[in-house]
Amino acid sequence: MKKLFTTAVVAAAMTFSATAVAADAQLSATQTLDQLLNQIQSERQSEARLNKQREAEFVSERADKQALLKQAKADLAAEKQRGKDLQDAFTNNDQEIDRLSADLATATADYGEMFGVVRQVAGDMSGQLAGSLVSAQYPGRDQFMMQLGMSKDLPTIEKLEELWYGLQTEMTQSGKVVKFTTDVTSSSGEVTSMDVTRVGAFTLMANGEYLNFNPETGTILQLPKQPEGYKVATVGKFQSAAPGETTQVFIDPSRGGLLQVYTQKATLEEQFEAGGIVGKIIAGLLAFGLLIAIWKILTLTAASAKIRSQMKNVDNPGNNPLGRILKVYHDSKDVDVETLELKLDEAILQETPRIESGVNLIKVLAAIAPMLGLLGTVTGMIATFQDITLFGTGDPKIMAGGISMALVTTVLGLVAALPLLLMHAFVSGRAKAVTDVLDKQSAGIVAAHAEQRGK
Repeated sequence: MKKLFTTAVVAAAMTFSATAVAADAQLSATQTLDQLLNQIQSERQSEARLNKQREAEFVSERADKQALLKQAKADLAAEKQRGKDLQDAFTNNDQEIDRLSADLATATADYGEMFGVVRQVAGDMSGQLAGSLVSAQYPGRDQFMMQLGMSKDLPTIEKLEELWYGLQTEMTQSGKVVKFTTDVTSSSGEVTSMDVTRVGAFTLMANGEYLNFNPETGTILQLPKQPEGYKVATVGKFQSAAPGETTQVFIDPSRGGLLQVYTQKATLEEQFEAGGIVGKIIAGLLAFGLLIAIWKILTLTAASAKIRSQMKNVDNPGNNPLGRILKVYHDSKDVDVETLELKLDEAILQETPRIESGVNLIKVLAAIAPMLGLLGTVTGMIATFQDITLFGTGDPKIMAGGISMALVTTVLGLVAALPLLLMHAFVSGRAKAVTDVLDKQSAGIVAAHAEQRGK
C-alpha cells in the first residue's frame, strides 16, 4: 500500500511540473495569473481523482492475484493427491494381474503344454496342407491351420475339432483316387478347364499326361516336358480304365519333386546332340554298316535260294554261283580229274569275292566306331580342361558340354560297334555257308567225275 501511495505522489509531482511548464507558456500568451491559478486548481483536482482511481485498481488487482495464487495451490494439492491415488491403483492392479495369472496357470495346469502342442501341430500342418496335392481340389485349407498356429489365445473346443477334422481329411484323401474338374495352366500360360485325376496326395493326371501343383499360386500346371514314353503311356490306360478294372500307373512319391527332375532330364535327341560332330559321324557309320549288312543278307539269302534250286536241276546250269560252277564242269567233262579239280577251284575262287564282298567292310566299321568314340572322349575332356582353366570349377554347368561329349561319344561308339559286330558275324556266317555249299558240290562233282573216269 505504501509503495502505491509513493508512486501516486511521484506521478502527481510530474504532472504538476508539466502543468507548470504549460502555464508559463500560456502566461506568455497573454493569460492572467488568476486564470492560470484556476486552471491549476482544476487540473489538480482531476489528477487527484485519477490517482485515487488508479490506487483502487491496484488494490483490486492485488486481491485477484492472491485469489489466483490460492486457487493454483489448491489445484496443485489436488493433482498430487490424484497422482498418489493413481499410483496406488496401478500397484493394486499389477498385484491383481499377478494373482490372476497365477490362478490361470494353476487352473490350466497341463492344458498349457497341450495347447503348445496344438499350436505346433497346426503350424506344421499349415505347411503340409499348403503343398499337398489335395489342396488342388480343396484350396484354402491351410489358412485356418496358420491362424491357429500363430494364435496366442487358448484354442476353443470348436477350433480343436476343426484341427482334428483337417488332419482326418488329409489322411482320408491321401488314400483315394478322385476325378474332379478344375482349371489347368499350360506351359504357354493358357488356362483350360480339364478333368483331373488325383491319385492320393502323390500324382495329378489329365488328358494322358502328368500334371504338377504350384503351392505358391495354388494352380495346377502342365509339365513343360513329360517323363519317358512308357511311363506316360500308363496314364492314359489308368484314366480310361473301367470301374473295378486293375491297371498300373507310375506315381510320384515325392509329390511332384521327381516330375520336376524329369522335366530337366535330357531326352535321347538332346543326348545325341551333345555328342557333337563326332557323334554324328559315328551314327553315320552305324547306318552305313547296317545298310551294307542288310544288302548282304538279302543277296546271300537270294543266292542260297538259287543254289538250293540249282541243286535240284544240275543238268541245266543257271545264273547263280553253283550254276556257273556246273557250267565249268559241263564244259570240261573230257579232261582228267586233276584238271577238272583245278578248274572247279578256280571257279570257286572267282565266286568267293562276290559272296564275301562287303563283309570285311562291316568288320572295319565295327572297329572304327569305338575308336571314334574314344576320339570324342578325348576331345570332350580337352574342352572340359580348357573350360576349367578359363573359368575354374565353381560352376559345373560350364564343364557339362565337354563332359557330355566325352561320355556320349563313348556310348555311341559302343552302341554302333555292338550291332555291327553281330551283323558281321551273321553275314560272315551266311557267306561261309554259301562257300561251303560250293566246296561240297565241287568235291562231289570231282568225285563223280573220277568214278566215271575209273570205269
